[in-house]
Amino acid sequence: MNKTELYRALLQGDKNTQRVLFRPILMHFAARFNNTTYGKFASDYKTLVESNIKAMEYFDTDMVSLISDPYRETSAFGARIEYLAEGVPRCLDQIVKTIEDVKRLPVPDVAKCERTLDRIKGAYYYQELLKGTVPVSGWIEGPLAEACDLAGVNEMLINLMIDMDFSNFLMDKCMITAKAFAKAQIEAGCEIMGIGDAICSQIDKETYDLLVKERHIELISFIHHCGASVKLHICGNTSHLLESLGELNADVIDLDWHVDLDHAREILGNNVILGGNINPVIIQDKTEDEIYELSRDLVERHKNEKYILAAGCEITVLTPPENILAMRKASLL
Repeated sequence: MNKTELYRALLQGDKNTQRVLFRPILMHFAARFNNTTYGKFASDYKTLVESNIKAMEYFDTDMVSLISDPYRETSAFGARIEYLAEGVPRCLDQIVKTIEDVKRLPVPDVAKCERTLDRIKGAYYYQELLKGTVPVSGWIEGPLAEACDLAGVNEMLINLMIDMDFSNFLMDKCMITAKAFAKAQIEAGCEIMGIGDAICSQIDKETYDLLVKERHIELISFIHHCGASVKLHICGNTSHLLESLGELNADVIDLDWHVDLDHAREILGNNVILGGNINPVIIQDKTEDEIYELSRDLVERHKNEKYILAAGCEITVLTPPENILAMRKASLL
C-alpha cells in the first residue's frame, strides 16, 4: 500500500495497515532541512513543496502539507504581508476595526490573489511530483482565527463578548473565503483539508458553542461535499471543548500536549482519528532515546485505535533530526 492508501485505510477503520501513521507538522524545520529560509518557504510554493518532500523522504512521514503561516487569506482580503528570513511572515495591517470595515471587505478571488494562488499551485505541484501516492493536506484558517487575523486577537475576543453583530458578520465573511479556498485546493489535488482555528482554545465552551461550533460543522460538511477529509487543528488546551468537537464530524482532530489522549478518546469516541500529542519542546530538548520511549508508549497504547503519531503542534526548527527519526522508529512497532 502506498501512503495515500494507508491513510484511506485508517479513515475506514482498517486495523491491518501494519503500522501507526506518522505525521509531524513541519514548516520552519522543513525549510532549514532543505537549506532554505522560512521566508522563502512561505512565499514560494516550489520551495515549500520541495522542502516538505525532502523531509518526507528522509523521515518517512506519511503525509505532506501546504501549511506555512496564517496570513494567506488575510493577504487576499487586502492586508500587506512582510516576509522574514527566519520567522513567521508578519501582517502589517489591521484592516478591520468597525462593522463598516467588515461591510467593505471584498470577497477575494482565491485563484487570483497572490498568496492564496501560491498555495493552490503548491497542491498541483505536489501531485505533479508525488502522483497521488502521498496524501496532501491543504490548509485554511478557521472562521474565528481569520477574524482575529483581520481585526486583531484582543479586539476580536472583546467583540465576541460585547458585539455579536460585528462578530457574526465578520466570521460569515471569513467563511465565504474559507470555503472557496478549501474547494480550490481540493480541486488541485488535496486529499485532506486542514482547518486551523487555534484561538478557539482560548474561549470558553459556551462562547464556542454559540458563535463558532455551527460554523465549523458547516465548513466541515462543505469540505466533505467537495470530496476531501478534514483535519481540525486547535493548538493549546481543548479539554473543555471536547464534547463540542465530537459533534463536528471531523475526520482527524489534532490534540496538543495539554490534552489527555485517553480522556479525549472517551469523549470523542472511536470513529475519529486522533493525532498527537507530544510537547514539541520536549521533542526538541530531550534525547533521542527519551523521545523514542515517549513515542513508543503512545504507539503501544493507541496502535489499535484510529491514531496518528505526531507532536501536539509544529516541530520546532531547532529539533535534532535524530529525534524525529526516533518517533518514526517507534511508529513502526
